[in-house]
Parts: sequence; C-alpha cells; structure tokens
Amino acid sequence: MSPDAAEENDGTRFDRLPPTADERTVEGRATREEVLEWWDERFGVPPETFENHTFWERGSGKIWAFADDVASPVEIEGLGLAFLRTRREHWKPTLEAVQRFGDRADECVVHLSREQAATFVAGDDQELDWDGDWGYLIVTTDVADEPAPVGVGLYVHGELRSQVPKGRRREL
Repeated sequence: MSPDAAEENDGTRFDRLPPTADERTVEGRATREEVLEWWDERFGVPPETFENHTFWERGSGKIWAFADDVASPVEIEGLGLAFLRTRREHWKPTLEAVQRFGDRADECVVHLSREQAATFVAGDDQELDWDGDWGYLIVTTDVADEPAPVGVGLYVHGELRSQVPKGRRREL
C-alpha cells in the first residue's frame, strides 16, 4: 500500500492486528507475528499459547487478546482482556495478561517471598538482587505452594518497581 493510501488508527474501535508486517495498513500498528515473537523472546511463552486468540488494537498501542474471533473492525467498549501496550520504546504487558498467561513464562520471571510479594502488591518499590535482564518482568510468589504470577514489575538499577495499578493495589 502506498504511503498516501495508508489507513490511520481509529481509537474509537477495535481493529484486528495484521498477521505480518507485509499486511500492515496502519503505520506503527503491531502485528500478530511481532506480538507472539515478543512474548516468546521476552518471557519464553510459546506462540502456540495464543493459537486460539485474536489480537486487537484500540487506541494507540493498546492491544487486547480475545479468545474468539469477530469481523474487524468492532465498535464496542471492550473485547477480551487488555493484553499489551505497544507504540512506546519498550512494550509492556498488562497485569491481566501476566496473571492469565504468565504461568507459562520461563524467562524474565522473578520469584518473591511472601513478604516481598506483599510489598510489591501494595505498590511499593524494593531493592532486589536480580542477575537477569532489566526491564519488565513477570513477578511470581507461592500461592498454595505453587508459583503464581501476581503482576508486572519494572527492574532497573537494582530496584524492582511495582507496576500494579493504583486501583488494584492491596495491603496483605
């Protein structure tokens, strides 16, 4: 498609992500292939995890995952679950996506003690020794003696910064 004929993002509706960059018609829109590759490379979540999901953009870089399919575009308020923020320097998974799919991750996962997890869920930052990549991490803690994802953390300069949204923070 020529640049003069390129479509523009319409923030009032959901548009399905194109399968590949060759099929992209909206400049800057992520593709299904890029989303799957990012989850695989960053967190080790295999692409087949999402084989029954379609991905949609509403707004600028707000990606949603839907465990079904509908015709595109869709003019509704919500479709599936908020999944990923793109169109920034660093992509960021949502709390909902991490809680739903984070148990399949085997990279960029930091496991916290119950005390550390309580600090994290309250929205507080904490010093942490971590020898993995800086950036967004999946944060887990033990629930019923099994590791379970509790949220998204941002690790920089020896500090784990809680990314739990203010309305979802809890004192445990």
